[in-house]
Amino acid sequence: MSKQEVILSEDLAGSLKQAIDRCPHDRLFILTDEHTSRLCMPRLREIGCLSDMNEIVIGAGDIHKTLDTLASVWKRLSDSGATRHSLLLNLGGGMITDLGGFAAATFKRGFPYINIPTTLLAMVDASVGGKTGINFNGLKNEIGVFAPASAVLIDTCFLRSLDRRNLVSGYAEMLKHGLISTESHWAELLRFDTEQVDYDGLRELVGRSVQVKEDIVGQDPFEHGIRKALNLGHTVGHAFESLALEKNRPVLHGYAVAWGMVCELYLSHIMTGFPAGKMRQTVQFIKENYSAFYLDCKQYETLYGLMLHDKKNTAGIINFTLLEDIGRICINRTAGKETIFEMFDFYRECMGL
Repeated sequence: MSKQEVILSEDLAGSLKQAIDRCPHDRLFILTDEHTSRLCMPRLREIGCLSDMNEIVIGAGDIHKTLDTLASVWKRLSDSGATRHSLLLNLGGGMITDLGGFAAATFKRGFPYINIPTTLLAMVDASVGGKTGINFNGLKNEIGVFAPASAVLIDTCFLRSLDRRNLVSGYAEMLKHGLISTESHWAELLRFDTEQVDYDGLRELVGRSVQVKEDIVGQDPFEHGIRKALNLGHTVGHAFESLALEKNRPVLHGYAVAWGMVCELYLSHIMTGFPAGKMRQTVQFIKENYSAFYLDCKQYETLYGLMLHDKKNTAGIINFTLLEDIGRICINRTAGKETIFEMFDFYRECMGL
């Protein structure tokens, strides 16, 4: 898999022109959703090199990350004369970069695309690393391919228009990056005030967070080994997301990951010796910033069944990424059903349910 260029930009117009110039194209398309079209597109319309772009607008939110939406994007590309020499810009959050990247990677067997993430979640996670895809059959990111963007242009000025829920959603992935990297980075993330946001400080944290992900992806592009470290919190988190979609009360991805980290840090504590004090500090931060997903014991079997469908599993055995300590990663760890149900008990108890 080719290495993508990630640029923390202070001049979006200049960075975008350079990125587009490196991708000669016959037609230029830009994919947005209803929110980013209204809030973010006005800024891009002022950029001269985008004067001939074709905008494709889809519905906002993870409920639109579907095969039907993907087909509608393919149809728009086809009807507008897209070829293997076209170029797609994905302007938006993780749903846009995931679905748009998949559309570009598969239409006419693939043409280049550039990600311009507008949410914190997309900046530090979804837009970086080459994973694309859609939800399918009630399961999160069930269909997709590895197909890196030609470039990822990160302009943190977009974050100033982000509401707090979406800000802390992305921050959960940053907290994960802290847990799998260094104790100093983890500690500074716990100190950051998500209520009174210091945007200059946040920009620095975003840069460090992206570097953590880039370093890991560079070592293992196709997730055969150490890249699985990035799945901390996601085995349970994706199950929470799928259960929420099933009940027609969708939750933001970062919230689900945060709740998943509560569960998987508990497993880390009892199975690999992750320090209780660091677990408590992290869980307290999550409890203060992410409320809780309501869960009762009647839903344990459903969640367990959803976890059995996780892409990281082998032969029906649920795989977890756990920690011995901050930055000391244990991949491909398994737990029995009884232990997993005890993990759910811990989640309900510490989250006050």
